[in-house]
Amino acid sequence: MDYLLLAIASYLVGSIPSGFLFGKLARGVDMRRYGSGNIGAANALRTLGAQAFIAVFLADFVKGLLPVVIAGLIWGSPVAQVVAGLAAVAGHNWSVFLRGEGGRGVSTGIGSLFGMCWPVAAIVTAVTVSVMVMSRYISLGSVVGAAFALPAVSLAAILGFMNPIYLWYAIPAACAIIFQHRGNIQRLRAGTERRIGGPAILG
Repeated sequence: MDYLLLAIASYLVGSIPSGFLFGKLARGVDMRRYGSGNIGAANALRTLGAQAFIAVFLADFVKGLLPVVIAGLIWGSPVAQVVAGLAAVAGHNWSVFLRGEGGRGVSTGIGSLFGMCWPVAAIVTAVTVSVMVMSRYISLGSVVGAAFALPAVSLAAILGFMNPIYLWYAIPAACAIIFQHRGNIQRLRAGTERRIGGPAILG
């Protein structure tokens, strides 16, 4: 029962539509009607510019970080942190406040991983950002970073830096993030995905 309540609370925190709220309150627009149509930091960059990207990224990051940290403090259990992290990512991707719409889960997923083991999360983030910068595709960096998280967490578990239980977070979270990028993957293969550097749609 405790874990069920934790999952519900974490899901609700993850469901807070940061990008949607920022777009509405700061610019009076619904981000779902522009760019890729999702409410994450990447679409905030495409739609509203760099400042919006930073604000939405930080808000979504905290949505993943806080539930995991609180779960660790209250329950002191990796299992509780896995439950909190997965529920937060699910909330961000399929928000109850937006009738199942949401983002891709990257910022929230990284935030959750930071709450579990910040050195591993920092390495995964570095790989993600490096691919984004080199390719100029946010989506490619996100997909590569999600895929890289699996061997990174596995290696950390083998070396004793992370509890192997955290793999139960890394595997489904990575799969969810990659699944949410299925449209981006199709556009990458077709050569129609938008690169970093173009002007904001509403800039």
